[in-house]
Amino acid sequence: MKWPVTLTWGQLRLRPLRRGDSRRWHQVRRANAAWLRQWEATLPAADPAVPTTFGAMTRSFRREAEAGRALALALDVDGVLMGQVTLGGIAWGSLRSAYIGYWISQEVAGQGYMPQAVALVTDHAFGVLGLHRIEINIRPENRASLRVAEKLGYRKEGYRPRYLHIDGGWRDHVSYVMLSDEWPAAGLVHAIATAGWRDRPEREADHAEPGRDNRDTPDESDRDRTVRDTGGSLPAIRPAHP
Repeated sequence: MKWPVTLTWGQLRLRPLRRGDSRRWHQVRRANAAWLRQWEATLPAADPAVPTTFGAMTRSFRREAEAGRALALALDVDGVLMGQVTLGGIAWGSLRSAYIGYWISQEVAGQGYMPQAVALVTDHAFGVLGLHRIEINIRPENRASLRVAEKLGYRKEGYRPRYLHIDGGWRDHVSYVMLSDEWPAAGLVHAIATAGWRDRPEREADHAEPGRDNRDTPDESDRDRTVRDTGGSLPAIRPAHP
């Protein structure tokens, strides 16, 4: 698997995290701590395998990428780090699958960057790496994140009770899946551009949460719930003050 990898689209750039990102990464995490907490994975017990410093985290990311097990990418908007996207749990052999996890700063949420980022990573996973299956696992309460998966053409596959430990407890998730033969031949980036909604905020997506009446339209609070699920990825480091 080729590494390092950089994926770009307009103002958006996905690239490897560097040691020099430490100050900015911690700044973004501190500023968004309360906003991210309800969606982020936590550890039910101490785990010595989880890096505890930013330097250890970036070294772990590099090892995982070089071994072909995960791609952890910083999300830059206009050259400023605003989030992170991970293609994790990469399995080869007869499975050839992975999951996508992500988080983004509230400062730029709802501006279309996360759908673009997920589209870029999906295209790389299918078109370059040759994977067969990609999952995005989302808490059912996170309606805006559900709409991102649906907007990109991911298919709802099922419900996973108590799937991931988040915010101090085991939380249910909804699994969205795309297979290589469901991926648009020209790629998701091309599909977004030609569909004309590349810059449309996620909160404007006109899709009701399963089980709700279609007249139940999203309110202003939905923007503050946009695309923050880790999607199945554990936090790489757990600083006392993120």
